[in-house]
Amino acid sequence: MIEALRQFFSLNKIIVLFIYGLVFFVLGLAIALQSRRYSRLDLARSLGWLAAFGLTHGLHEWGDIFIPIQATYLEGPLVRFLQVLQVVLLAVSFACLLQFGVSALRPLQGRWRWLAGVPAGLLVAWGLWFFYPGLQLAPDLDTWLRQSAILARYLLGFPGGLLAAYGLRHQALTRIAPMNLPYIVRTLRVAGLALVAYAFLGGLIGPPGGFFPANVLNNDTVEATLGTPPPVLRSLVGLVMAMTVIRALEVFDVEVERRIEEVEQAQIVAMERERIGRELHDNVIQTIYSAGLIVETARRKLAPDDPLALRLEQAMTALNEAIRDLRRYILELRPEPGTENLAEGLRRLAEDVHLRSLVEINLQLDLPEGIGLSPVRAGHVLAIAGEALSNVARHSRARRAQLHAWREDGRLHLVIQDNGIGFPQGMPMDSTSGLTGGLGLRNMRDRARLLGGELRVESQPGRGTTVMLDVPWEEPK
Repeated sequence: MIEALRQFFSLNKIIVLFIYGLVFFVLGLAIALQSRRYSRLDLARSLGWLAAFGLTHGLHEWGDIFIPIQATYLEGPLVRFLQVLQVVLLAVSFACLLQFGVSALRPLQGRWRWLAGVPAGLLVAWGLWFFYPGLQLAPDLDTWLRQSAILARYLLGFPGGLLAAYGLRHQALTRIAPMNLPYIVRTLRVAGLALVAYAFLGGLIGPPGGFFPANVLNNDTVEATLGTPPPVLRSLVGLVMAMTVIRALEVFDVEVERRIEEVEQAQIVAMERERIGRELHDNVIQTIYSAGLIVETARRKLAPDDPLALRLEQAMTALNEAIRDLRRYILELRPEPGTENLAEGLRRLAEDVHLRSLVEINLQLDLPEGIGLSPVRAGHVLAIAGEALSNVARHSRARRAQLHAWREDGRLHLVIQDNGIGFPQGMPMDSTSGLTGGLGLRNMRDRARLLGGELRVESQPGRGTTVMLDVPWEEPK
């Protein structure tokens, strides 16, 4: 049975090596393509090293396939250079793996700050040995390259795999577990176990050497015992590692969804506070004021010494106090007016990291210098722009949005246009404000009316959405 396995893998050696390199290259490529720029998780700042490990290690393994092919038509010195480069890639890949572990443990540092320079220090130490003592002591070039590869595995690969596994476990327990994502935590634990297995299979098992333990534990002895070449075992471990790490990358999508949900909740609360404030001002206070006028009229028809007149006077006082309390509550419900001008506020919106992590915003301002809107009017305009950009980020699936503001003929024009999917066909429209389907759009329309202007929304399925605001620059008198 063992002999049959050995013969099978010997006949399919090229396929095994290709799959081995492919597994790690795909791991690195998947991590590299995942956008983590605006993530708050410490893991996001560490995964770049794991991606570098996967890419460089995959290229190293593919060298066992392509260098023999290139040797058939390239000159000898160039082939030797490629073989040296292959060994250097192996050491660099393991250094990246070790750096990933150190970076993942960064929150634990303090007394362990010395860890920060360990990967670079070990790589430099390996490089110094590689280019001087190793080259001078080796009897031939093949022995030099083989011994250098073994030393890279012992010095960088084995500790790198163990430290990476521990760092991944630390991130899972301290950063991911509090997010209440048990399936991500389990996935990272499996990835950590795969890294431990790789530390032994890739760090301790390598080409045979003339010193311990390479003369006892190496590729040949493992294949003779199990009938399976170590690259096959490493490929299986690498496949598990790739699948689990790629699955764990979902944590960044969950983080973005929760961030959007927080923004939505904050906006809903703010809009509800404003709606309640308007209802209190426009309806409740006016009703109480009308009741006060009725009571005042009735009191004037009574004699001053009439007991009922005294009771009506007390009722008037209570109503006036209620009006004062309601006005105070309205002021508390309204957000404090900002001190920034309109241009600064629009720049802040366009550069907001939460929005830019979801959509690219191109800002174009043609506003006069030194002449600005009043803080209250600027606040309403910024609220409209913020709501429109939030809608783009949440619902449009757009990759780009254009925010353009300019002053013309004493009026402010604001246009926000995206290249998203647009609104669904059949959503109700009106002639003044465009779409009327959502609370956010109604709130934007109400703000535009308070400014004495007009808000229009134009959208077609698959052709994006355009929000247009046109308001007087000066407050209407």
